[in-house]
Amino acid sequence: MTRTVMVRNLAAVVALTIVSVGLSGCDYWPPALQTQIEQLRSELQSVTMEKNQLQNQFASFGKVKDDLQAQVDDLSRANRDKSTLINSLQDSLSAAQGRLAKTAKVAMPKAAAVKPSAKVQQKAPAKQKAPAKAPAKKKAPAKKATGTH
Repeated sequence: MTRTVMVRNLAAVVALTIVSVGLSGCDYWPPALQTQIEQLRSELQSVTMEKNQLQNQFASFGKVKDDLQAQVDDLSRANRDKSTLINSLQDSLSAAQGRLAKTAKVAMPKAAAVKPSAKVQQKAPAKQKAPAKAPAKKKAPAKKATGTH
């Protein structure tokens, strides 16, 4: 019986030792494993920096997008205003043309009432015998411009 108690105590001590070593961790790391850990840490830092840069770029692109959207909205508003102005100008032009057509119709009978009674005929130029050509005179050469006035 004492032997079983001693075996149980020994087993408990061994179990407690294993658990305590497992929880406290081992301070020895093989050099190859340390190299891998350092490499992974440096990669993690570089990836983190790239992520921050990309997030900054994304934020700046968002600002540019917002600025461009505001410009598009302003230009769309201006386009609507100009379209409204063009339509109103076209309407007033149509109205003015209609008034002009009405005044032209009213003025036409007055102009039609005054017709010339005799038709004017144009005379055809009479054919004449061309005189003998005189010898051509030589023209003096034109003076060159000096550019001073």
